[in-house]
Amino acid sequence: MTGAAACLAGFEGIAVVIHGSSGCYYYPTTLLHAPLYGTFILENEAIFGSELRLREVIEGISKFGKKIAVVTTCVPALIGEDIKSMLSEYDVILVDSPGFSGDVETGYKKGLLSLEPAVDQATEGINIDGICLFDPFSNGNVREIMRLLGNASIPVGTVFCADELRNVVHAARYTLGTNRDFASGVGEFLGGTLGFEELRETFNRVASVFPEADISPVEKEMQHEEERIVRACDKFLRRFDPPQTIFFSGFSYATFAAQTLKRYLDADILFIGTRNEPGPSPFPSGHVQDLSLVRSLIRHHNPSLVIGSSFERSVAANRAFVGLTPPLRGVVQLAPHPVAGITGILSFVENVLNACMDQKK
Repeated sequence: MTGAAACLAGFEGIAVVIHGSSGCYYYPTTLLHAPLYGTFILENEAIFGSELRLREVIEGISKFGKKIAVVTTCVPALIGEDIKSMLSEYDVILVDSPGFSGDVETGYKKGLLSLEPAVDQATEGINIDGICLFDPFSNGNVREIMRLLGNASIPVGTVFCADELRNVVHAARYTLGTNRDFASGVGEFLGGTLGFEELRETFNRVASVFPEADISPVEKEMQHEEERIVRACDKFLRRFDPPQTIFFSGFSYATFAAQTLKRYLDADILFIGTRNEPGPSPFPSGHVQDLSLVRSLIRHHNPSLVIGSSFERSVAANRAFVGLTPPLRGVVQLAPHPVAGITGILSFVENVLNACMDQKK
């Protein structure tokens, strides 16, 4: 449910209605920081039906002139309500996305498919995908990849999912990714933007399909900033041992983080616990969605550095910690910090070095 809401709420021109209890509304609201609407169904509506309540909410927000999207949750799904028939007289997007039907990535894909995205050959530039309001680094990722494409004199197509609704069906032919866990599947994928190696390969492909582009400013910046990272990491390693690290995140970010720390800090990669299903990895990894399992893995591997969310931080004891996946409670994040692109690599390595040095102190 949260993934579907994150996808739809990312587009200007959509009013997202969470059809469920108050808890089903407040959870995505606190994570996504986006304007959402809720039906707040109660016990009597769960027993006698929620049609009147849903229609009341739809009527209330239809005056705003936005496309209305209804995301269903567990209660209406369990009682078997035919939401499509209830709303047959309204022009709404309906996403059946109760919690038991899949994880956040599944809901995100359902939400995007409901919008029927399409490529428009007349649209210039490159799309950016992997953007999800659920990801606290998505805003920074958008700005960073827009900056790099601008430096290469390439216009931006549609941003999935942080754009105007009308642009969903006018996507460009080519697409860059910031987080493959939230890939759009729209257009020809040119590659990802996590880490210098992937970034170089992607911009080389960009140059091959956009011969008028000038990627030399991006290449020069990558070379300069990678040298800075090498110097900073070498200085750290002259004083401290390489961090023994355990990761808990989505597979895409976790793989990027592990490869980065292995390359520049010679980190010992103890284990990668992925929230979603893990793909092929050179590091020991597994699907981890239970806090008790997180606690036992940390105790077993005894890392010096834990990378994850507020959940992992709560059981990390006095170990160094870096936040990489939601939720990240108890911190204020106003600036658009990226994980993707050049600035994303710099920001991540900076956070790791500072966290490890603070822990040593």
